[in-house]
Amino acid sequence: MKTINHLLPVWLILLLTGFCASSQVIAGIQVVQRQRQLPLLKGKAFNEMLRMEITTDDVTAGTTLREVVISTAGTTDLNDLDSFSLFWCGDHSEINATAIPADISLFGKPAQPAAKLRFQGTVRLAAGKNHLLLGVKLKDHANLLHFADASCEKIVTSRGTLKPAGEEKQIVQRFGVALRQHGDDGVHTFRIPGLATTNAGTLLAIYDARRTSARDLQGDIDIGVQRSTDGGNSWKPMQIALDRGEWGGLPQKFNGVSDACILVDKNSDNIFLAGLWMHGVIDPTGRWREGLTADSTVWNHQWRDKGSQPGFGVKETSQFLITRSSDDGQTWSDPENLTRVCKPESWWLWAPAPGNGITLADSTLVFPTQGRDETGEPFSNITFSQDGGKTWTTSRPATTNTTECAVAQLSDGSLMLNIRDNRNHSKTRTNGRSVAVTSDLGQTWTEHPTSRTTLTEPVCMASLFKHEFHQDGQKQTLLLFSNPNSREGRHQMTIKISRDDGKTWPPEYWLLLDEGTGRGYSSLTAVDEQTIGILYESSQADMVFQKISLHEILKEGHTPF
Repeated sequence: MKTINHLLPVWLILLLTGFCASSQVIAGIQVVQRQRQLPLLKGKAFNEMLRMEITTDDVTAGTTLREVVISTAGTTDLNDLDSFSLFWCGDHSEINATAIPADISLFGKPAQPAAKLRFQGTVRLAAGKNHLLLGVKLKDHANLLHFADASCEKIVTSRGTLKPAGEEKQIVQRFGVALRQHGDDGVHTFRIPGLATTNAGTLLAIYDARRTSARDLQGDIDIGVQRSTDGGNSWKPMQIALDRGEWGGLPQKFNGVSDACILVDKNSDNIFLAGLWMHGVIDPTGRWREGLTADSTVWNHQWRDKGSQPGFGVKETSQFLITRSSDDGQTWSDPENLTRVCKPESWWLWAPAPGNGITLADSTLVFPTQGRDETGEPFSNITFSQDGGKTWTTSRPATTNTTECAVAQLSDGSLMLNIRDNRNHSKTRTNGRSVAVTSDLGQTWTEHPTSRTTLTEPVCMASLFKHEFHQDGQKQTLLLFSNPNSREGRHQMTIKISRDDGKTWPPEYWLLLDEGTGRGYSSLTAVDEQTIGILYESSQADMVFQKISLHEILKEGHTPF
């Protein structure tokens, strides 16, 4: 019986899933194999399942590879899979399955799903390391709660048969949806996910549609929305919820909207979507640039130098917009500008924190927000409405030298703000998300005991989500957290669970989704009581949606094998 990787410490996972020595060496040839924890995605023609490395010495160079036999034991249902392909990669050791180089070729013919796959061909092994990559394509109807697995049983060469090491592997690969990939709908890059579940059970995914480049504001950026009415298995086409067009006579690349946050009012039909709009460019000295045209190349960002300034006007400061839907996210209203209403004039910036907002037990609506104070110092706070979204109030900063944040209501009614901390850019041993708590809607804040010590980050946006469910007739509450579980580099996308209101985050409740390097933003929701959904910036696609059984994370009578 294999053991799923989130039951083990990260250092042990890395040790066990790395290359291991072959159990058999024939005349100077050896084989190692490695399976990485990556999502297998619907909507992609190729998903990486297994890497194999054949090493020859100078004497055995020129040996012919003739057959590779693969076992798919551990796969939940072969009917989820469309086909397998085996690629001969030569000396390419780090192939990215999203962009196969032109000189990579198939070894043998693509194979239909079976308990054992046989790929036959003829290729000469070069001296040193030779690489093979096994990929799979999923069917459109693949069950997102299922798993797939593969291991190499043997490799046949002109000098004999090699059997890779038979140690128990520690992973299987989960399914997901490549919701947005580079170039979809003519858009260069999709970034900044938000995810929410409506009162009707519809999933709403939001993101930046960065039309001409991956760069942050300023640019031609709109807020896209997609809906799923079947629990994330399929998604409607992208629609645009926030787009300022050529407002003020400037080209779209000088009217970008970014960093959206979505909030479902649990007590009405209203769904709110906030985004940050930048009109034109404020240069590093704080001066709004006149005379911009489609050919202008000037650029600045609201968080750089004086890219957003005190005041209320569009030529002074970036603008906080909010739109709403009352038909389950099918259509969106013209935006309302809250900048003059909520932002203190002295602040350089007031902006949504991307992800999702919440409805409190007393019906108060709360967005996580962020900004720059009267000195330009970044901070994190909340913005709330106690009248169903008619009026909004922004709170005092919870901390400084922080930015993007996520909010959840704890069991005692207080609010926890989990915060990206710029101090983690330093190379000191100290690293951890800032965490603050308020019992008065942000008039006063208290630093939480876990602040800057517990939840590791590479200075990146993260998601915090409270999930309520019933077990044995009793109501249970969990806090879920997702981010790249790393100090440097945005990799190891992981979900963590706390069963004690965020006091502890035990490693036995960590679930690694994607060990690869991506942009690292994520957003969590509940698909239903027993299923968690996540939308994140993956190593395998711009936007990946996955859902995970709560039983799997909690290890309660569930195994994927």
